[in-house]
Amino acid sequence: MIAVRTVRRRAAVALALTLAGTTLAACSSSASTSGDPTGAPTATGVKAGQTVYFIPKDTQNPYEVLADVGGQKALKEVGGKVVVSSGTADTAAAQIPSIQAAIQAHASAIVIAANDPSALCPSLNQAAQAGIKIVSFDSDINCGSSPAHLFINQADTQTIGTSEVDLLAKEINSTGQIAILSAAASATNQNAWIGYMKQQLSKYPNMKLVSTVYGNDDPATSLTVLQGLLSAYPNLKGIISPTTVGISTAAQYLSTHKDVAAKVTLTGLGLPSQMKSYVKDGTVKSFELWNPSNLGYLAGYAAVSLASGSASLQAGSTFKAGTLGSFTVLAPSGSTGASVVLGPPTVFDASNIDQFNF
Repeated sequence: MIAVRTVRRRAAVALALTLAGTTLAACSSSASTSGDPTGAPTATGVKAGQTVYFIPKDTQNPYEVLADVGGQKALKEVGGKVVVSSGTADTAAAQIPSIQAAIQAHASAIVIAANDPSALCPSLNQAAQAGIKIVSFDSDINCGSSPAHLFINQADTQTIGTSEVDLLAKEINSTGQIAILSAAASATNQNAWIGYMKQQLSKYPNMKLVSTVYGNDDPATSLTVLQGLLSAYPNLKGIISPTTVGISTAAQYLSTHKDVAAKVTLTGLGLPSQMKSYVKDGTVKSFELWNPSNLGYLAGYAAVSLASGSASLQAGSTFKAGTLGSFTVLAPSGSTGASVVLGPPTVFDASNIDQFNF
């Protein structure tokens, strides 16, 4: 099993790196040759010469790789550098050493996709006390008021959850047993989306959620829990997988088991580059996502803007994010603190899948 997992992970990372057109190691840095090396403010009000630590859920997830590349692009534009550092497992314990490394390196900011909403808080609080700005993206932290941080939300959380249920309902005529194939059980974003999925299901009384399983964003684990679902629920009609690893693994399995694919409809969040062939062969009708590179790019600009003092956590504060334009900090809402939203997700199907390559 370990050998299979290693091969699959390596293949997935190679694909993401090819798409991004760059080489990214598990713990690497990319420095810019532009900007003022003295750290003086640039024309955008952002200080050059900053170092930002990007700490993804794990360094071998293709989605996370693309997001990190977006962060590297942002820092290059403002004359700074990104250090990508994390473990290869979706756990808080694997991320804590990278937070400590950022503290030791006197980083300007940390951008982190949290594997756990609270377990990282003591380490991140220590970083904030050292003067490091904290930005979360993709998956938020929930640390109360300390440390204060900005969450870069890929899309409105409620919209993501409700739209996935609506997509599946449309495809299965709002009837039948469904299941969710998620990432890690502690992942903040996954749990928030699933919460809204359950609320949305109240609008579809003939659709029943029978199980939620967790593949930990690992292809081998995702395949195992998928097979367990199909065995336990022979009348299953639909699966929502709000994770790029989960949906691509499930699509690959269904594409080689046409008898199962004929009975089970799959949707969720996926990379167009990974899902294109499954849309083309009819395994998947539709799914959705945003551009992960843009998410990392926005997070990079947010981090250096906060560290430069040209943006704040106050609602209404604005900052420029390069080619993406200006963004406004939103007031805290519910369990989410200060945040900005990248934009609404895009639905991909046979009519538009060829237009996207990320």
